[in-house]
Amino acid sequence: MLYNLLYPLSDQFSFLNLFQYITFRTVYALVTALAVCWLSGPLFIRWLRSNQGKGQPIRDDGPMTHLAKQGTPTMGGLLIIFALAISTLLWADLRNGFVWLALLVTFGFGLTGWLDDYLKLRRNNPEGLSGRRKLMLQCLFGGIAAAGLSMMTDPVVDIPFFNQQWHIGWWYPLFVLFVLVGTSNAVNLTDGLDGLAVAPTCMVAVALAVVVYLAGHIKFATYLMIPHVPGAGELAVFCGAMIGACLGFLWYNTYPAQVFMGDVGALSLGGALGFVACAVHQQFLLAIAGGLFVLEAVSVMIQVASFKLTGKRVFRMAPIHHHYELKGWPEPKVIVRFWIIAILLALVALSTLKIR
Repeated sequence: MLYNLLYPLSDQFSFLNLFQYITFRTVYALVTALAVCWLSGPLFIRWLRSNQGKGQPIRDDGPMTHLAKQGTPTMGGLLIIFALAISTLLWADLRNGFVWLALLVTFGFGLTGWLDDYLKLRRNNPEGLSGRRKLMLQCLFGGIAAAGLSMMTDPVVDIPFFNQQWHIGWWYPLFVLFVLVGTSNAVNLTDGLDGLAVAPTCMVAVALAVVVYLAGHIKFATYLMIPHVPGAGELAVFCGAMIGACLGFLWYNTYPAQVFMGDVGALSLGGALGFVACAVHQQFLLAIAGGLFVLEAVSVMIQVASFKLTGKRVFRMAPIHHHYELKGWPEPKVIVRFWIIAILLALVALSTLKIR
């Protein structure tokens, strides 16, 4: 909004030329979202406590240390979405279709997560929205975004490490939908410890902010041999807002957490990351940068398949972060070590831009 209002006045006020630069608006989108989240946090947490009673229901089949978290308010992801949306609307070019699709995915997947959290609180049970209904809602909003992207971009997927693009034709919307739903659920599975999901989300968003900025600039995209997507650079502002919102929320979500982000936060952030990657045809790069999320999801699939086929469990508990808890690792150790892995994977993903 500020871009649309102020940049046209740059002829009269030269300093307003700053608003034409995506890098400038990305930085201030980050700062704005962080400030909104950080300053609103205490009041928002008090409001959640006063309205949620017993707070987040805790599973009784998980690590016993988690029982002490009973009563911690959930749905903190609403604060993330609010800060992200306010900052994006302030600093992004609102004529850009990618920005509106990104917000649609964030709100749509957030609504799905909110319904899940609401039912958990209402029933005082860790089981909320049924898996089938959750998947149907994700497919609804993800399908709209996939259809929109198919009309705005070419049906190709970039292959990291090689100067190649995979042309998949009419399968492209289905592949985009798979990435959106898969990433959303993978982030949700990772959100099992204080700050475990939100910090790696920041790291992946940083990597994607760099990639979308480069993909939106024809000279940089040509030099790096990545697909050029006109207009996609504006998603860097969206990524900046996401990073700021996550950092502001992490202030209150770090161990020991004052608030959980709940499915409303995890599903929306995962969907947002998936959309940004799909917008610039970097689905495989997302799998590298978000390798921690992939690991968490794969650990669950392995555990379920092993138990159904052999009656035995590969891990003490899935997702895999619970396995290490049950091995005796203190929760902060698990969290920080997984953060380190997320940082390394984000750096590896960025390095692929030159390894072609």
